[in-house]
Amino acid sequence: MDKWQYLLLLGGCLLITLPLEFFGDGVYRQPRRLLRALAPVVAVFLIWDDVAIAAKVWHYNPRYVSGIDVPFMPLEEFLFFVVIPICGLLTYNAVSAGLVTIGRWRVQRSGR
Repeated sequence: MDKWQYLLLLGGCLLITLPLEFFGDGVYRQPRRLLRALAPVVAVFLIWDDVAIAAKVWHYNPRYVSGIDVPFMPLEEFLFFVVIPICGLLTYNAVSAGLVTIGRWRVQRSGR
């Protein structure tokens, strides 16, 4: 079970934030926009991680990763750089939609 902890954690993050897709314009419903938002973040962190691994600044305990590797890191680490920004975007989008709704409600209630 230890081998799958990282993947399970990432899956849990996606599962917990999935309902946030239904607030506002959505994140998954705008795939081009999502890719444009993810691309620079993923690129920077993949390079950073690759340099740190090559310099032996850090490594991954094989006990806690699946053993599936992308060219220079565990699959879980690569997915981390995709999953966590998506969860952040879902949260930001939902909070923004909520604030807009609250703002409209306040304006209507004050009679402006």
